[in-house]
Amino acid sequence: MSALIQRLEDVIARYEELERLMGDPAIATDHQRLAELAQEQAELRPLVEAYRRYKEVVARLEEARQLLNDEELGDLAREEVRELEGEKERLEQQIKVLLLPKDPNDERNVIMEIRAGAGGEEAALFAADLARMYMRYAEQKGWKTEILSSNPTGLGGYKEIIFLIKGKGAYSRLKYESGVHRVQRVPETEASGRIHTSTATVAVLPEMEDVEVHIDPKELRIETFRASGAGGQHVNRTDSAVRITHLPTGLVVSCQDARSQHQNREKALQILRARLYAMEQERRQRELGERRRLQVGTGERSEKIRTYNFPQNRVTDHRIGLTLYRLQDVLDGDLDEIIDALTAADQAERLKRELAAVA
Repeated sequence: MSALIQRLEDVIARYEELERLMGDPAIATDHQRLAELAQEQAELRPLVEAYRRYKEVVARLEEARQLLNDEELGDLAREEVRELEGEKERLEQQIKVLLLPKDPNDERNVIMEIRAGAGGEEAALFAADLARMYMRYAEQKGWKTEILSSNPTGLGGYKEIIFLIKGKGAYSRLKYESGVHRVQRVPETEASGRIHTSTATVAVLPEMEDVEVHIDPKELRIETFRASGAGGQHVNRTDSAVRITHLPTGLVVSCQDARSQHQNREKALQILRARLYAMEQERRQRELGERRRLQVGTGERSEKIRTYNFPQNRVTDHRIGLTLYRLQDVLDGDLDEIIDALTAADQAERLKRELAAVA
């Protein structure tokens, strides 16, 4: 812990400086500057409060230890020492986690892409189940969802569905969901009752603003076509669907769910920005020679991360060896236990690296 004290004292000093700045009459009239300072202070507050509490506990612990040999107060002191040592240890862990570098995308909205993998129509139905699961989770968190693009099948599944989840901290909670999800069950389309294994791929991308990811209009090929639904039924009679090709990378995005060509174009650009950002991040990580987020994190898209086994009522996350026997609850959006465990595993791995670097 001693190696971290100077960093903590620097944080305290900056926090107190922010308090002084916010009380400066010259800054009080600059609303933008005041908002920036308030935001920085709010980000530092949990760490400052934890460290101040930690110092209080250390001081009380020292006082209690001095009374251990007192004939009258010794028993009470021993009990207090046990409690304070436990709180000191908990605060040390909390402080170390709060000191970890923040993911700059954690507070962003999420663009989630789900695609049917191996398994034909059953994979498409599983993709629809996953989409519903994440939308239910978003609903429980009070977040809003909006379908940006979809390619439905005749039986109610999706070959592909892309949707936006809008809510503070959405990316911080959902970023661990990227990868291959596997389902084991008897398909509704299977007459013989055999258990099939199917897959769907999930990609979780932070939503990016147009000022953050610049796209040169000259590098785009934009085509329009008539939107159609499952089974070839026309959604409308005009060329409202939009296909955008980013010529330098070959990325192609199509949108047809909105009623107007303009809306579909904006949604397609929204998806394209997120994909270009993700592509650039992956390139940077390859150059650094690091695996993204190590064993947990945001996951490679080809990595099998989780199995949903219906006969056993089981969900298993393979990255951390977590198994729950309440499959339907999970599919109904009860994901917090899994996400909390993934977050804790990721923090533990990052702490290990951080402490090794300090040592």
